Amino acid sequence: MNIHMPTDTDAQETTTPAPATGGVTPMMEQYIEIKAANPDSLLFYRMGDFYELFFDDAEKASQALGIVLTKRGKHQGHDIPMCGVPVHAADDYLQKLIAQGFRVAVCEQIEDPAEAKKRGSKSVVRRDVVRLVTPGTITEDKLLAPSESSFLMALGRVKGGGAASQASFALAWIDISTGAFRVAETSAERLLADIFRVDPRELIVAEPVFHDPELRPVFDVLGRIANPQPPSLFDSASATGRIARFFDVATPDSFGTFSRAELSAISGAIAYVEKTQKAERPPLSRPEREEQGATLFIDPATRANLELLRTLSGSRDGSLFKAIDRTVTGGGARLLADRLMAPLTDPAAIAARLDSVSFFRSETRLCQGLRASLKSVADMPRALSRLALNRGGPRDLGALRAGFEAAGAIAELFATAALPAELGAALSAIKALPEALARHLSEALDDELPLVKRDGGFVRSSYNAELDEMRALRDESRKVIAGLERSLIEETGIRSLKIRHNNVLGYYIEVTANHHSIMTGSDTAKARFIHRQTMANAMRFTTTELAELESKIANAADRALSIELAAFDRLTAEVVGEADRIRAGAEALAALDVSAALALLSESEGWCRPVVDAGLAFEIVGGRHPVVEQALRRSGEGPFVANDCDLSPEGGAKAGAIWLLTGPNMGGKSTFLRQNA
Repeated sequence: MNIHMPTDTDAQETTTPAPATGGVTPMMEQYIEIKAANPDSLLFYRMGDFYELFFDDAEKASQALGIVLTKRGKHQGHDIPMCGVPVHAADDYLQKLIAQGFRVAVCEQIEDPAEAKKRGSKSVVRRDVVRLVTPGTITEDKLLAPSESSFLMALGRVKGGGAASQASFALAWIDISTGAFRVAETSAERLLADIFRVDPRELIVAEPVFHDPELRPVFDVLGRIANPQPPSLFDSASATGRIARFFDVATPDSFGTFSRAELSAISGAIAYVEKTQKAERPPLSRPEREEQGATLFIDPATRANLELLRTLSGSRDGSLFKAIDRTVTGGGARLLADRLMAPLTDPAAIAARLDSVSFFRSETRLCQGLRASLKSVADMPRALSRLALNRGGPRDLGALRAGFEAAGAIAELFATAALPAELGAALSAIKALPEALARHLSEALDDELPLVKRDGGFVRSSYNAELDEMRALRDESRKVIAGLERSLIEETGIRSLKIRHNNVLGYYIEVTANHHSIMTGSDTAKARFIHRQTMANAMRFTTTELAELESKIANAADRALSIELAAFDRLTAEVVGEADRIRAGAEALAALDVSAALALLSESEGWCRPVVDAGLAFEIVGGRHPVVEQALRRSGEGPFVANDCDLSPEGGAKAGAIWLLTGPNMGGKSTFLRQNA
């Protein structure tokens, strides 16, 4: 329950009540203006320590979140509904709203209240929307499942005639939390299947396409996932320029050759990212084109019934993914899910993955050592993304440091191993991780890191001399003053000299009256010791050094924090500058994780490697179903009975059993495949 009275640093907004009828307060006028610019989103309007919602937004949020609906003044003679959520707990409320299909516009103060007061006592602190939170643009660690990708997908269409079937279609999908960016052509007939293959959290589509009667059944099935947007975002004519500006290149020609529909989809995805992230820019990889036919086509009904990632009830428990996942990193789990949803069709590519699994099956020591090192790897791509979007903290830098350290250990582990092609490429990417940045993070970051950078204390001692001094002044001011006192005693020879403090003089040097000649007896002494006060039995002085020390002590905490924040900004800039190499290294670690996990799985379950080629022969001997077998094992109903299956053309059946074709792609997890003559 959330019951509170709104507060704000702007006095005008908290002390002036809304008029009983007629006009509105300057604050409410500002709210209405900002809300009008974001009609499709709930507006989180920052007021002090709360995000407030008003009018219809308040009623919707109150019901969705189960929080108390109150009121604040009147508008046009009616009470203004209001509810609010604490800023420190906003992520939890955002998670609930996003899960229910809402989109949220986060509105923050963009001006210091003191500046607002300069414009007049009734001036309102300037605010603006700094971010649009949608299902496909989430980056917060608390709102993301480590093992699940969070894709934003854009649909591009270029008309080729009157009917939808004559148009060209393409899909581009981005995971803002990791930077992954892919694009592929599709068609009206396979559009729904291709969307379900990626399983996006949000699909953006131009409004004319969204309302096309021929495509309406597709969007009806997708429901609230589909989000219509202005057609200007998808303009293929201006797409090349938008892509070049986003990636800061003269031309995107080096990215590859894309069709007009693909350019439209890429442009739409980028434009939506710019629209939702405002001034921030996520470190997206360059769009990677997926060729038609490179992965197995699975129609939506079959995909749902296969229960690859989720059961028909929507749970991950009981799915094929849950049954085979032995990965130890979030990136590895996401890669495994991606591969499971898009089985390869090229025998050579399948063999490359199987070679990696076979390597770890035969190299048990390396497999165990790799998995031990991977357990210390945090989610590097997501940490990188949060830092680039100015939403990161010291622990995100720490996640990268841990990843670099683990990568170094893994590189040493495989130093003398003869690796198959996929693992060799992964090791090269790991070795290419920026060593200088890794050293800098180790030197700069403390062992224990706070969640929020404003808390300070994340920079290691001895990294910055001025910071160490400020911390000493902040935490050990008495010791610093005592040290200066001892130094002055040695300098003057006055054993009774004391440095004291009061609220009037601040810090001062006190000596007895009979020692005044030492403090004032020469021009040098007079210049050194500045007289402050004469007492009956004592005299008080200060020095330039003591005055500067006093000022430093008073400002030490603020100065220490500012030094740490500056260090954080420098480290973040270095990290973002190495985004491509970090992302490539993280992807390599994920590939190693998947191969080692499948090797462990096949070893523990007694599975063997299939033989895969381009022929149509398809014979399974002693096939087993991992989900059913595990369910029987848990229930104690008896062992799974293996079975044979021959779907070769000469057997009179069509080649290709979809549920088994996932097996060769994932390393032969459930089948033995024998090539017929």
